[in-house]
Amino acid sequence: MPSPSAGACSRTTRGHGESTGRPVADDYTFGNFTSDLLALLDTLELDEPIDFTGSSLGADTALRAAIAAPQRFRRLVVMIPPAAWADAAPAQSLYAGIAATIESDGPDAWRRQWATSDPLPIFADHPRFDLTPAIPDELLAAVFAGISRSNLPPENEIATITHPVLILAWDTDPLHPTSTAQHLHHLLPNSELHISTTATDVQTWTHRITTFLT
Repeated sequence: MPSPSAGACSRTTRGHGESTGRPVADDYTFGNFTSDLLALLDTLELDEPIDFTGSSLGADTALRAAIAAPQRFRRLVVMIPPAAWADAAPAQSLYAGIAATIESDGPDAWRRQWATSDPLPIFADHPRFDLTPAIPDELLAAVFAGISRSNLPPENEIATITHPVLILAWDTDPLHPTSTAQHLHHLLPNSELHISTTATDVQTWTHRITTFLT
């Protein structure tokens, strides 16, 4: 199960890595991460549109920020967009269950369970790599609870994004189904879509992103 981290910004996103946060679930709904990104861009006083890459939660940040401030962005890369809209309920329920488990059993027990969980089928024959969220123990439950209350922006708002967008997804991930990526491709008028069905193909993503952005 992929982390709810925000792609390229996962180490500086609120409640992640070295960034601080409060154990308040409403702080970690998707819209707040977008507000943080736009506030960061204000602080940096950048005078040119930027390219932004986000995965999972960060995919929402990319889309939501481009809707709110289209002039700030040049190109977007949206990786493994999460289950969304009418199909979001099972993922939301799972994240709410994780939050409840952490509250009842403690973060150490949940981290042990996470470490021994089966990989996604697409990665079954691939060397195991660490996808543990870089979230402090005291914030884990609140972050998952906040994400359980979130969804991608409304479809009609996403359809207003005219930036070039590269959408990358992998198969066999129920929390990030290829159906979301395919529907985003349908909604976004200037998008490219690539779906990987093998771990070897996922390894081509760095080259695909570099080519797209340059």
